[in-house]
Amino acid sequence: MLAIFHKAFAHPPEELNSLASYSGTKRPKLPEETLGEFLCHHPQDTLTMSFGNAAVLAYVRPDKPYSIHHRLFSGFDDIYCLFFGNLNNLCELNKQYGLSKGANEAMFVIEAYKTLRDRGPYPADQVLKDLDGSFAFVVYDSKVGSVFAALGSDGGVKLYWGIAADGSVVISDDIEVIKEGCAKSFAPFPTGCMFHSEGGLVSFEHPMNKLKAMPRVDSEGTICGANFKVDKYTRINSIPRVGSETNWMEWDHHY
Repeated sequence: MLAIFHKAFAHPPEELNSLASYSGTKRPKLPEETLGEFLCHHPQDTLTMSFGNAAVLAYVRPDKPYSIHHRLFSGFDDIYCLFFGNLNNLCELNKQYGLSKGANEAMFVIEAYKTLRDRGPYPADQVLKDLDGSFAFVVYDSKVGSVFAALGSDGGVKLYWGIAADGSVVISDDIEVIKEGCAKSFAPFPTGCMFHSEGGLVSFEHPMNKLKAMPRVDSEGTICGANFKVDKYTRINSIPRVGSETNWMEWDHHY
């Protein structure tokens, strides 16, 4: 999967952007070049959707239909989701959110996002903790221009992100596409974390702890985009909230 968002709609951590990307011989590519690279890597069974200058989503249909990790793309009510992995408790989650038994993981993520955005009863970190399985997903709410991404904590699937030549954010499970498109300004997406275009990067495993950026150094000794790890010794000074206001609406309060 591949998701590209214009810098006006996504604001990743500053540490992800490496100055070495603009001084070396290998420089970041423009979004359209990265999309072309992705399509070259996956010439068949690829679906792309463009949202003007705001975003591009690309999905590759799985070549192994019975793989334990599902590759899914769904859209509903102007909300789109790319999903990679599997949820062991999907049936239970579908029942909890009033979805049919046949709803897949991407459809569930859209419903969960939509419910919580519209003042659901649980905080986002608690919802993600309830997901049992290996998962990575990217949600784009085209109605409000909101981006939400998350990666499970078990390390069962991988996700990467980086900065394109024009400052756009690139997210994909294809590390070669990320390396080619973002040069030094790329890093693994941290496990057990969620990213929102307004709220930034947060650990859903340890929501009261801050994330610490650890500089990455490549084989040439050049500092690249940072790794992000939970700083167990630094806590966010805030009082936990309960009730209907403690949810993803906190990410979208300005709408």
